[in-house]
This record gives sequence, C-alpha cells and structure tokens, in this order.
Amino acid sequence: MKELVEFIAKSLVNAPDDVVVTEETSEENGIVLKLQVADEDKGRIIGKQGRIAQAMRTLIRVKAAKAGTKASLEII
Repeated sequence: MKELVEFIAKSLVNAPDDVVVTEETSEENGIVLKLQVADEDKGRIIGKQGRIAQAMRTLIRVKAAKAGTKASLEII
C-alpha cells in the first residue's frame, strides 16, 4: 500500500523528491499511512473539494479490505 500511495503522489506533484510516505501500525486503526509533500504541492494532493485525497483513501481501504485489515491515509 505504501508503494501505491507513493506512486500516485509522485505522479501528481511538482516536486516528487519531497514525497515521503511512512507506515505505522496500530491495534485499533490497523495501518496508518502518513503522506508528506512540499507545502506548495498540498493542494494538488488534496484536489478540488478533497476529491483526489478521497479517491486515494478509497483505494487504500479497498486494498486493505482484500488483505483483511484496516488502513487509513493522513496527509501531513
């Protein structure tokens, strides 16, 4: 899942070298992916009315459901 988020984010931003994805595991939330991008690229990742961020979260939830776990995405 981490690779998927990283690929999508690097494809959208102007500074792909600044994209950092960290993965944390917690008991109640399952996997928490934290996406960090440059300040000027946050708008590109979030999208109009949050549509891109919501689409990324949906993809992560579907992939996690197939693996039998939970996952969420936080944009820092």
